[in-house]
Amino acid sequence: MAEPTTDAKRPVKLVTGPGLLLVWLYGVMSVGAVSRSVYQILDDFGSAPLAHVLSAVAAVVYAFITYTLVRGGETARKAALVCCAAELAGVLIVGTWTVLDPSAFPDSTVWSEYGMGYVFIPVLLPVTGMLWLRRARG
Repeated sequence: MAEPTTDAKRPVKLVTGPGLLLVWLYGVMSVGAVSRSVYQILDDFGSAPLAHVLSAVAAVVYAFITYTLVRGGETARKAALVCCAAELAGVLIVGTWTVLDPSAFPDSTVWSEYGMGYVFIPVLLPVTGMLWLRRARG
């Protein structure tokens, strides 16, 4: 359900301009992370459960951000902003952990080495998302 609109408050449209590119990128990352985590969990969960669970967490975060961007509205914008910040924290923590202690991750995650396996999109996407969401506020 759309948020009410008044003359003083315009609805927040998040899927315009750069927001459309963000929706596309987050959608692609959602599909990639879901595919990766499902395959890892079904194929050999026991070999690296932490890495496989973190890939699944990344998938959920990407899907939620995609949903909030498409939904639009001020509440969705705020939720997406919080999730982008949490995503960035996750990428930085997991990325640093995988660089400092690679043996802790026998299999890589979406966020391993700051998303190097995904051309560093996982570290760039939340920064770009936060910039867009701050600019798009109502």
